[in-house]
Amino acid sequence: MTSIVFMGTPAFAAPILESLIKAQYQVLGVVTQPDRKVGRKHVITASPVKEVAVAHNIPVFQPEKIGGSPEMQQIIDLQPDLIVTAAFGQFLPTKLLKAAKLGAVNVHGSLLPKYRGGAPVQYSIINGEAETGITIIYMVKKMDAGDMLAQRAIPIEKTDDTGTMFDKLSLVGRDLLLETLPKLIAGEITAVPQDEAQVTFAPNIQPEQEVLDFFTKTAAEIDNQVRGMRPAPIAYAILDGKRTKFWDVTPLADEVVTQAPGQVVRKTKHELVIAAADHTALAINQLQPAGKPKMTITDYLNGAADKFATGEQVISK
Repeated sequence: MTSIVFMGTPAFAAPILESLIKAQYQVLGVVTQPDRKVGRKHVITASPVKEVAVAHNIPVFQPEKIGGSPEMQQIIDLQPDLIVTAAFGQFLPTKLLKAAKLGAVNVHGSLLPKYRGGAPVQYSIINGEAETGITIIYMVKKMDAGDMLAQRAIPIEKTDDTGTMFDKLSLVGRDLLLETLPKLIAGEITAVPQDEAQVTFAPNIQPEQEVLDFFTKTAAEIDNQVRGMRPAPIAYAILDGKRTKFWDVTPLADEVVTQAPGQVVRKTKHELVIAAADHTALAINQLQPAGKPKMTITDYLNGAADKFATGEQVISK
């Protein structure tokens, strides 16, 4: 029986761990981020991966930082055949990578060499990619730069957001890993180096990237950004003088507007359309003003009285 140490944290990684257990790999231990405070009440909450491990009575290691920690030596002492990581969120020291007899592999959420880094799914959506996927790679000291063992693409639908794509990619990663490991263990896979000329990066999302720019971005680009930031952290703009989160929008591809970016194109009881760059139009479906709950555009407009006249500048820089 092949022994594995599994490393991962979020919901994306949980089905992958569950599948390894069900496939009767010997999971010697699970490494995940420490329990964190979650929600407004700051409830200390275990990661989804920890919950799976505990349910199956698998030892759990939770170092704040794996490098140089006592837990790292404990993991090395387990002498696993393989280390498998999925959205673990930390670099692994070379000493740890070399501890696994057959190597360390990572289930990465992009079609490498595109989108190396911590937010590949978000960038794939924000940049309007038609597809994304899973790449299984050998782990090396350089971020997401290892040789590729397997890859599978899936389309990004216009209704997809980061949340739905993580759900889909988790299952693709689960299935692809289960197909790949027996071949790896049997020595039947030839790893393929990544083409360094094609490398792009997807670093963690920064606060300034949450801001919607109606003045330089088209309606379609704003829609991509909104979906890429959903379900968290949620993109926002200054609407009617208030910081407002935009949960759901629709670019109106058939409309060419004369209003300037950020101005009202049309308002009815159930519709608010705002101009974006290049004479494009964006319908606002669901938003959340600061200090208020998420609401439909109909509910929002019910409280807007006579605001939002056609041509009014309602988005501020």
